[in-house]
Amino acid sequence: MDFHMDLLTNLWKMPRGIERKDGVNGNLTWKAKYGSVVATAFDLIATDGMNEEGFAGHILWLTESDYGKPEDTDVQLSQSIWLQYYLDNFATVAEAVEWTNESGVLVSQLFDPTGHLVPALHLALNDASGDSAIIEYIAGKPQVYHSRDYKVMTNSPTFDKQLELVKEIEGLGGDQPLPGSTLATDRFARASYYVEQQVQPKSQLQAMAAMFSIIRNAAQPFRTPEPGKPDASQTIWQVVADLTNKRYAFESTTRPSIVWVDFEKVSFSEGSGILKLDLVGKLSLEGGLAGDVSHKFRDPGELGLGFARVGREALEFVAKKQDEYKEVANLVQSLAAARSAS
Repeated sequence: MDFHMDLLTNLWKMPRGIERKDGVNGNLTWKAKYGSVVATAFDLIATDGMNEEGFAGHILWLTESDYGKPEDTDVQLSQSIWLQYYLDNFATVAEAVEWTNESGVLVSQLFDPTGHLVPALHLALNDASGDSAIIEYIAGKPQVYHSRDYKVMTNSPTFDKQLELVKEIEGLGGDQPLPGSTLATDRFARASYYVEQQVQPKSQLQAMAAMFSIIRNAAQPFRTPEPGKPDASQTIWQVVADLTNKRYAFESTTRPSIVWVDFEKVSFSEGSGILKLDLVGKLSLEGGLAGDVSHKFRDPGELGLGFARVGREALEFVAKKQDEYKEVANLVQSLAAARSAS
């Protein structure tokens, strides 16, 4: 996860049986079939996670995203609930892809509360069988890239162009040297190259160590953020999900430490409650959380759950009114310009 500021990410345990709605107009409602562990932004939006079936999803920035202007009758998901819907409802990538294609689901954008940018996102999915898919929205329609061969996603450009560009690299089909810059295309090439160079691991330890090594090689160093490019910012955290053995490992770069959750030690049963792991408050270099944190999730209480619910609903409300807000902002700017001229 690369961003221009700390997203105050915590981990949340979501049980089966939670009733949710689409965050747009309420036309799509569901009850969670599967429990999950998710990494959030500001305790409001699931940005990464894995469910109890070993099905995982990961959201990253894609500037080229174009979600169009959905009609009220369209099947829609707010960006605030987009990933959670997939974790709640699917055990395999094939199921998720089939539903995405058949429903033609559209995504409703939010405002970014940190910088007044409209989030432009794409979604990667993978499961315990090794299947994978990337979902991007271009010209108002979902573009689904589905193949076990798709093992890497970074940022711009769109995934089809990334696949063509990487063919120019030596070891991946071309004769160009492996690039080393922080450009998303270069990071895509490096991650793709080193994934293909891996031997089959003999243990969970070898597998997770190899993936962390590749991620760190493609990560973004701390530096002055580039204006208007939240994806061209430092890496603030990274995740390795073992979909076979159901282990979800999280490493912060702003609060350096690695923690992991073993799903066999966590109850996802209906009624077991939403629980929170306070990474913001408990991760630290000395004396903080480290290692296995499966038993350290806690009840956030009604106040904590209420804050998350109200905050998410506020983001969704503002998203619905964004055209009106733009008109008001334009009017204010015009009045200010006229006053300055006079």
